[in-house]
Amino acid sequence: MINILILYYSRNGSTENMARQVGRGVESVADCEAILRTVPNVSTTCEQIADTIPEQGAPYATLDDLKQCDGLALGSPTHFGNMASPLKYFLDGTSELWFSGALSGKPAGVFTSTSSMHGGQESTLLSMMYPLMHHGMLITSIPCNEIALKETGSGGTPYGPSHLSADSNQLTEHEKIICQALGKRLADIASKLK
Repeated sequence: MINILILYYSRNGSTENMARQVGRGVESVADCEAILRTVPNVSTTCEQIADTIPEQGAPYATLDDLKQCDGLALGSPTHFGNMASPLKYFLDGTSELWFSGALSGKPAGVFTSTSSMHGGQESTLLSMMYPLMHHGMLITSIPCNEIALKETGSGGTPYGPSHLSADSNQLTEHEKIICQALGKRLADIASKLK
């Protein structure tokens, strides 16, 4: 079984909705499983200790989740053109995996949601790619022949799926298709590499 980890942070549900659609794309490929994980919020004043299991949604990610996955989809809302601090905080704690090369050679892709059309979708996607490249992961994009990418009027870029959540955290049909395309592509690549 090929395991694709879908690791995300979501404050209002938009990024979580995207993660679920990426998971549908992963599971459209035979013998592939989507594993959804999130990260806890961080405190602005002190180190915050969270329960090991959130009250709702996906369980919190561990370094073992990253070690054991065959591919990774990383998702975050856009915060000032960058990934959200809880996700960055989690990634900053992955040095052990960098030293061992545990993620090197695995495919990875990124996705984001923003509350405004020009809220920094592409810069956020790029900001999430940097730590993955340092880990030696193989960055994947949305296939250039994905029709929904050419037709969307809301979210979606060649760098990865995006969602415009100005009016709703509900994804458009094009946004769903683009998320699923990323999941399918990660699963296909991971299957071929394994």
